[in-house]
Amino acid sequence: MAKIPIIIDTDTAQDDCVTILLGLLDPAADLRAITMVAGNVAFEQQVANAHLTLNVAGRLGQVPVFTGCRRPMLREWASAQDVHGDGSGGLSMDLADIEAPDEHAVNALLRLTAEASGELSIIAIGPLTNLATAVVMDRSFAGRVKRLYIMGGSNNGRGNITPSAEFNFYVDPDAAQIVLDAGFADVHMVPWAPLTLRDATIARADYDRLCAIGTPLARFFQRICDATIDYDESVGVDGSTHPDSLTLAVLLHPELVREEAPYRVDVETASELTRGMSTMAWEKFGLAPNARVVEAVDPAAFRTLLHDLLSIPTAPTRPIAGL
Repeated sequence: MAKIPIIIDTDTAQDDCVTILLGLLDPAADLRAITMVAGNVAFEQQVANAHLTLNVAGRLGQVPVFTGCRRPMLREWASAQDVHGDGSGGLSMDLADIEAPDEHAVNALLRLTAEASGELSIIAIGPLTNLATAVVMDRSFAGRVKRLYIMGGSNNGRGNITPSAEFNFYVDPDAAQIVLDAGFADVHMVPWAPLTLRDATIARADYDRLCAIGTPLARFFQRICDATIDYDESVGVDGSTHPDSLTLAVLLHPELVREEAPYRVDVETASELTRGMSTMAWEKFGLAPNARVVEAVDPAAFRTLLHDLLSIPTAPTRPIAGL
């Protein structure tokens, strides 16, 4: 099987960490770089969480972690720390000798896609600030990306940070609209509602079975996800939500997708009431589509994929306190 070369653009917490594990350990993936964008939790904590994830997979220092935009393009940063805590379940490790590359994440995105034009797929699972900045800096950037998979928005459904907006699009709606207007040739979108809530939410009993596998990865999974499943259940979501790992999973394993359709996707940037709301116009409206939106996946097959991932034996490169 030929591996798929990918870059993960992330605000590393909870399911972002699972996505990185999938990029590192799935036989179909060739993870070339991780680019960090402001989102879920404090920026330096996100960077630490990325290195923790590389470490638990036994790959510390083997994939570059580029630090990128530390705030949205035009807005103040909004966090999801009430949902994820610190995003790592309190795990920590010695980071004293780990330095980020000098190259800014946006410059890395421009360079890597120039060096392998038409070959790299980008998995964007945080706010789209880095990608939008790359578009503004170099209008040819979008044309060099083979495929762009975005976790963002809701398919004319409920939000998760406001009644109408999903978190990633809410944090930087201006960036999201720039990216959607940029002309990426092959855009796929994994929305929060209804898809994630229906097909990528792992009920408590299944979650407990994943956590009980007993590997370092399964223990890590439980530590990073416990705070989020507790929060989810407290607000009426029946389980642990995994939209980010689903986004990479459907690229690596397209057989997971049961339904997908073209839409014209736009993001509200002017109204504070509906800031970050995504409108997804289907073919009735006669608008040129700019994304294919995943509408249904095989939830059992997705759970099996996570089970197989967490069953992989790994040895952390250095001690992780609390694991």
